[in-house]
Amino acid sequence: MNKKGLVKKSTGSWYEVETGKDIVKCRITGKFRLQGMKLTNPVAVGDIVDIYIEDVEEKTGVITNIHPRKNYVVRQSPRKKHYLHLIASNIDQAILNITINYPKLKQGFIDRFLLMTEPYNIPVVIIFNKYDLYNNGDIGVYEYLKDIYTKIGYSCILTSAVSGVGIEELIKTLQNKTSLIAGQSGVGKSTLINKIQPDLNLRINELSKYTGKGQHTTTFAEMFDLDVGGKIIDTPGIKNLSFNNLEVLDVAHNFREFFVKSKNCKYSNCTHRNEPGCAVKDAIDKGEISELRYINYLQILDEIESQNYWERHKM
Repeated sequence: MNKKGLVKKSTGSWYEVETGKDIVKCRITGKFRLQGMKLTNPVAVGDIVDIYIEDVEEKTGVITNIHPRKNYVVRQSPRKKHYLHLIASNIDQAILNITINYPKLKQGFIDRFLLMTEPYNIPVVIIFNKYDLYNNGDIGVYEYLKDIYTKIGYSCILTSAVSGVGIEELIKTLQNKTSLIAGQSGVGKSTLINKIQPDLNLRINELSKYTGKGQHTTTFAEMFDLDVGGKIIDTPGIKNLSFNNLEVLDVAHNFREFFVKSKNCKYSNCTHRNEPGCAVKDAIDKGEISELRYINYLQILDEIESQNYWERHKM
């Protein structure tokens, strides 16, 4: 029996596919590739797939086809550096959940995440969570970052699952959309989702008292239906983001405000480093582009170039 369905959960080896009112546990057969790239998981939560049901009573089957994706979010695999890992597909927006200090926000993390969503023009809402724990210094950092990212078109929301600050605004943002929610381990994704949809009762952990870092509570990507309308895809906490799938100019083109200014650069292939007549560097000197974003940009370029050509093209 053949059916069409939506992938709601991925465990790496099995996928839960929703077909109407049924959930069918499926495996994959054959090889699925993404534009010739090597993938650790060829099927993502959010995929529309065709399945063949092998056992009607046990509700098990095989994924036989993946329908074309309108978009997807992919990252370098944390375990296999020459492979890519599909995080989710067919989303309307991404919710980047961060905190200023609980755990401490990693330098450049926001910009690295945006580098995954920008190629597909996926809207990103940046959630500054755990506001109830912020001191005056943390609030100052929040205001500084909010100013940077709102100026270039990213929405920012200050939230607290404890005090309820920003929860209504977040609910309105999620309503009737398919949203990916992601962030570092320990930033409170599961707590926020429980606040929005209490009956899910997702498992949460405290920060490690020894390291001050988050501990993984979400181990697999999973999509949940929201009572307010829409769906949310919860994902495992992210520790590091690297880019074996990008070249230098890919990075330059996907820092959105750099790309706008680059039209006035002297050279069409300007990397905004030492080239003469660089409109981006001129904009930084004038305060029109964030110096923090530029520092993060240079660091990403250095990392990409530190991998030799063969390493980056082993895929």
